[in-house]
Amino acid sequence: MPNFCAAPNCTRKSTQSDLAFFRFPRDPARCQRWVENCRRADLEDKTPDQLNKHYRLCAKHFETSMICRSSPYRTVLRDNAVPTIFDLTSHLNNPHSRHRKRIKELSEEEIRTLKQQKIDEAFERKQATQELNENNEQNTVSEEGGEEQEEKAVPLTLEERENKDYLKSLFEILILMGKQNIPLDGHNVDELPEGIFTSDNFQALLEYRINGGDEVLRKRFEMTAVNLEYCSKTQQKQMLEICENCVREETLREIRDSHFFSIVTDEVVDIAGEEHLPVLVRFVDDSHNLREEFIGFLPYEADPEILAVKFHATITEKWGLNMEYCRGQAYIVSSGFASKMKVVATRLLEKYPQAVYTLCSSCALNVWLAKSVPVVGVSIALGTMEEVCCLFNQSPQLLVELDNTISALFQDNDEKGNELKKICRSQWTGRHDTFEVLVDLLQALVLCLDTVSSDLSVRWNNFIVGRAFVLSSALTDFDFIVTIVIMKNVLSFTRAFGKNLQGQTSDVFFAAGSLTAVLHSLNEVMENIEVYHEFWFEEATNLATKLDVQIKLPGKFRRTQRGNFDPDMTSENYYKEILSIPTIEHIIQELKDIFSEQHLKALKCLSLVPSVMGQLKFSTSEEHHADMFKNDLPNPDTLSAELHCWRIKWKHRGKDIELPATIYEALHLPDIKFFPNVYALLKVLCLLPVMKVENEKYGIGRKRLKAYLKNTLTGQRSSNLALLNINFDIKHDLDLMVDTYIKLYP
Repeated sequence: MPNFCAAPNCTRKSTQSDLAFFRFPRDPARCQRWVENCRRADLEDKTPDQLNKHYRLCAKHFETSMICRSSPYRTVLRDNAVPTIFDLTSHLNNPHSRHRKRIKELSEEEIRTLKQQKIDEAFERKQATQELNENNEQNTVSEEGGEEQEEKAVPLTLEERENKDYLKSLFEILILMGKQNIPLDGHNVDELPEGIFTSDNFQALLEYRINGGDEVLRKRFEMTAVNLEYCSKTQQKQMLEICENCVREETLREIRDSHFFSIVTDEVVDIAGEEHLPVLVRFVDDSHNLREEFIGFLPYEADPEILAVKFHATITEKWGLNMEYCRGQAYIVSSGFASKMKVVATRLLEKYPQAVYTLCSSCALNVWLAKSVPVVGVSIALGTMEEVCCLFNQSPQLLVELDNTISALFQDNDEKGNELKKICRSQWTGRHDTFEVLVDLLQALVLCLDTVSSDLSVRWNNFIVGRAFVLSSALTDFDFIVTIVIMKNVLSFTRAFGKNLQGQTSDVFFAAGSLTAVLHSLNEVMENIEVYHEFWFEEATNLATKLDVQIKLPGKFRRTQRGNFDPDMTSENYYKEILSIPTIEHIIQELKDIFSEQHLKALKCLSLVPSVMGQLKFSTSEEHHADMFKNDLPNPDTLSAELHCWRIKWKHRGKDIELPATIYEALHLPDIKFFPNVYALLKVLCLLPVMKVENEKYGIGRKRLKAYLKNTLTGQRSSNLALLNINFDIKHDLDLMVDTYIKLYP
């Protein structure tokens, strides 16, 4: 909102002028002098607080000696500044005008008093100037005579101390806004009616703190031009970057102390209109706890080679982590981004062979494989599934309607119907059997959406009716039906394998040994694709018939083949060539890449966990698989003997002693310190992203990230504030932030 000058006969406002505008001071005595000089009777009955909040004077009413421009962003008044330049006569030229700023007529006594005040002020200014000149002369003499004296640390001046206190207050406000997820702006100025002003969130909190008694801020801003920002956007950005770096550094310091770590990225997200990669780091802290912490966003690049270079530079140069200690990398990606992130993984592996490329424990293998399939139809199907799940989760009323539809369809199988109802109330698009669930639910979803989109009553709002119509059309497209049926059947071969990877430590160990069988099954399918695809296509056509969907080639394909259309090209052959074969080939290759020989060797070392060792009758040979970690061990020469002692310890344990079932339990054993090599191996193994974080309270970085993204509008997201919000419990050093700011921006 523009600031209007409160002086009589002055029509200036901030939007039409580069002039500074100043608030009335809160100090009662000085405020009274401002009011007297303004000669406005309507201001005399207002309190200093009211005047400070609602009234301004432009710089034209102050002598130039009263105004200081301390920087390009700040214009302030001297502490004793009083407005003295006013136009008190021009309104007389138009006596019939109605002016709200009425001028008070002064008595002769009041005029004499004002004249005397001006004489006194002029005398005081003259004295101050003489004293300043004398001090400058003395300083010059002392500097000339003291050149040979040793330089000593100069204590902070009063001005420097006040400046540090002022900056500390600003940092405290920014940290509060970050922790409480308060956006800096809070509203769109363009949407406000003309003449209406609302402070942004930062300014509002700053004013609240001033009103609450913060003398440092009050003194600093009382004489500041109010149409200039309390803290410019440039300064806010600089300070937020320092806050972010200082908070991040606390985590990075722990990671460096731990030496070994793994890198995990989540799906690409939109931060204020730009795509970013959220980056998390896994490490084992001093208390032997595996932690997964969010450390920042990385701007996403469309070119995978450029992304790989910037990704490496950010981690090593900006964040100061030594990639030689990286023992794992995993990338959770949205459909369409998988190939680019695979390039990043490959480039890092070329430089750092021990940074094993793995699956992430928080993502189901089948979902990850589906997102990586380079077939457009699969990407479209995944997007449609997410939209359907999101729509029903947003409306409890829609879920009730879906429950009723499921009950009607599964009257003869209540158990199956109840199971599907329960699944519908979860995030079912992230399940291992997500395509199987969708095939079972498809008829119920279509009938429910059709009912909603054709309902002429006012039961549903326009948004839900519109989305229901669009999604119903998408679900009843034959291309979509064929895609989900084929994906269901192809991924059925990896379902049990993927489920075990997210199970207990023993499940992960034995899953590693079953990979060969999984690949053998998929290769067999590939060799007999004609037979398998015939069964899959028949299932898809039966489902389409049940939904009254026409079986046909995609319209896009027919349009591109116009004039060259092969009459022998059937729908069955088309989907075999365009979907079934590419999908199976891709999944076979992806499994080989993600479960490399090095990765499988690492998983074989999980036999170190006592419960796994017990299931193997204590007949294990970890030393053959631990070669890849030889340089990570404190005493590699004694590894064989130490492993023998480790096996004997658990084989001949007492009857009342249970075998630790997880790496977390093993790391917290009281006598683990007597097995330094075993401890080092277990520590590195749990860093692999495929291993889940056993203690949930140490894996909350991802949950907080999801909560921030869910609760914050895209336009109000900030990478700086996000880090402060997600890591709100990390300690911060305000003095360090202030000193860093003063050093960087003197």
